[in-house]
Amino acid sequence: MSYTRPRELLGAALLAAVLLYGVVQLSYGSLPPLPVAAGGVLLVVAIVDAVLAIVLRPRAKHRSGSEPLDPMMATRIVALAKASSLAGALMAGAWASMLLYLLGEVRVFGSDTIASVVGLLSAAALIGGGLWLEWAMRNPDEPQEDDDDEAER
Repeated sequence: MSYTRPRELLGAALLAAVLLYGVVQLSYGSLPPLPVAAGGVLLVVAIVDAVLAIVLRPRAKHRSGSEPLDPMMATRIVALAKASSLAGALMAGAWASMLLYLLGEVRVFGSDTIASVVGLLSAAALIGGGLWLEWAMRNPDEPQEDDDDEAER
């Protein structure tokens, strides 16, 4: 499993933004009002990722006084971290496209705009939490990925 690259996250965000912007342009009038708490759910997952990073970093680094992580548990946590950052990127693109549409429609400024801002900020926090958790779970014994990338070129 390779580390998450910024271009992967950017590509996912752009794809989600383009697709959702088209859908929103066609059907915004038939959508129900956006709840502010919809984006807040992403923030809860980001907080869970951050807490896991803080708690598990000493165990992943094999520091004295801490019990080492089971390899299967570490693999699952890294998968969670990668999924969190990718989901955050997809949702950031979706919320950004909604916000872009709403800011273009001056008459629509209101609760949907606030919900979009909350969602976009929460998605950014989820990206950060996922990347931090992935960084925290790096094994100190494994070779640096940057060296492998340069060898392939």
